[in-house]
Amino acid sequence: MQLIVTAISKDYGAIAAVRQVSFQINSGDIFALLGPNGAGKSSIIRMLVGMTKPDSGSILVSHQQAHYDHVPRRLLGYLPEDRGLYPDKSIEKNLLYLAQLHGLNKQKALKEMAHWLAVFELTDRRHEDLKQLSKGNQQKVQLIAAVLHQPALVILDEPFSGLDPINQEKVVEFLKALKARGMTVILSAHQMAMVEKLADHMLLMAQGKAILAGNLEEIKQQIGAQRQMMISCAQPVIAEQVQQWLPELEIEWHSNSRFGLKLTAEQSVSAILKELVKQVELSQVEMQTADLHQLYLTAMAQHQLREQA
Repeated sequence: MQLIVTAISKDYGAIAAVRQVSFQINSGDIFALLGPNGAGKSSIIRMLVGMTKPDSGSILVSHQQAHYDHVPRRLLGYLPEDRGLYPDKSIEKNLLYLAQLHGLNKQKALKEMAHWLAVFELTDRRHEDLKQLSKGNQQKVQLIAAVLHQPALVILDEPFSGLDPINQEKVVEFLKALKARGMTVILSAHQMAMVEKLADHMLLMAQGKAILAGNLEEIKQQIGAQRQMMISCAQPVIAEQVQQWLPELEIEWHSNSRFGLKLTAEQSVSAILKELVKQVELSQVEMQTADLHQLYLTAMAQHQLREQA
């Protein structure tokens, strides 16, 4: 399955929810939609699944030589932001009912269910009513319900919600398993550390606009993310002397023997180290790059400055 979204816009009265947003998702990709609440992510998802239509622009969904203007229901697995299972029914009855709505026969549904219940360690609880489960375990059942019918595309809105760190890692493995099965995944989440582990490509939005797009390295380049070299010296050094040795660099001091150097893409690590070892004995050198959480915060700050200009 491939999705090509071209310059879509959507207004709700005087509110411009989505403004001229374009992106492409290739088959088997995990694609992350990122941004603060109100950025336009949910509006895009509603257009992709056909709940609403763009006011302008186009959506092209291609699957097995057929083409659509939204993702057909039979090809879609969807975890909405507002969950909807039956609390007074068992896990098994919930999942069987939803699987059969998607056209699965009972035998195939039970086989798929057994697999995913084992993955999420819920096999022994399959006959318990949903209301007896913790919020985290209910979330796992929701995730299973979204993929039981083996859809071509899975859209997951906040799949890590309500989960502790251990179970968040289980969802990471779950999403990797979907990718291994050839499913295409659209992921909307606020947990940047989880997204960074998973996403092949991502789109960062703010106020309905696309701010950054690409894989992690491309986003780092677009935002001008700096590398940082952490230097630990065997003995204390004098700050003024280090600045004289490295006059072109911004230095951040952590102690009298440990400091950080902020590097641009053009500055040579080997040249800097060569200069330092002439002057002082080094005990440790570490290279650090901004993680997705830091990039996200930087992008939001830059966007606000542009909007105020």
